[in-house]
Amino acid sequence: MIDFDLWARNRLEFETIDDIDASMNGLQLGNPEAEVETMAFAVDACMDSFRQAAARGAQALFVHHGLFWGPAVPLTGVMGERVRFLMENQISLYACHLPLDRHGELGNNARIAGVLGLEDIEPFGDYKGRKIGFKGRLAEPSDLETLIIKLFGAWESSINALRFGPAEISSIAVISGGGPREVSQAIAEGMDLYITGDRSHEIYHQCREAGINVLFAGHYLTEIYGVKAMAETVASELGIETVFLDIPTGY
Repeated sequence: MIDFDLWARNRLEFETIDDIDASMNGLQLGNPEAEVETMAFAVDACMDSFRQAAARGAQALFVHHGLFWGPAVPLTGVMGERVRFLMENQISLYACHLPLDRHGELGNNARIAGVLGLEDIEPFGDYKGRKIGFKGRLAEPSDLETLIIKLFGAWESSINALRFGPAEISSIAVISGGGPREVSQAIAEGMDLYITGDRSHEIYHQCREAGINVLFAGHYLTEIYGVKAMAETVASELGIETVFLDIPTGY
């Protein structure tokens, strides 16, 4: 795990964002000296992902949302059971939060921009002085339904939209996960469409009055992109067997 940690910190540029990230990025639990032949990848650290990782014979689990955020918490109840399971099954837990949102190649937002075919891509979305998303333009205008099919294959129950902007969309800004308030920055920059994960009542009238389309595509659905990209990259660059664990939440 030491070699993987060094590789991941360099590859995902932890040092550019770690100081403003509440997540404990890196190895959260496990033996740093452990050898890893199989690594599982999931969006969330939860008993479902732990059990599936164990069933697949993984020695490590890479997640976007780890167990530890900010202040220390007691290892009792649900948290205690999670830690106990990982330790008993000798599974190391590795977490990567904001570095995997903002990375220009492997990140959630960059991958979404790539699937959409955006051109003239630039960093977007200030968060504590750093840009964590991306924006760009489509080569040809498109309707919202076509864009959703490109990203997800179909409408999912977790996807919602505010259709207050142009029917033909040319400019798009993206911040995966919990970025509804950053719509104000998309409005300020004249975007036709803003894509994020979580929906929010409080921005409804702001978006309607500003005349912008917003796609609330679900926290989970917008954050599988970076996790999948990491699984592919770890396999190709490190030669570790990888498996993606799809555990949707509907949110």
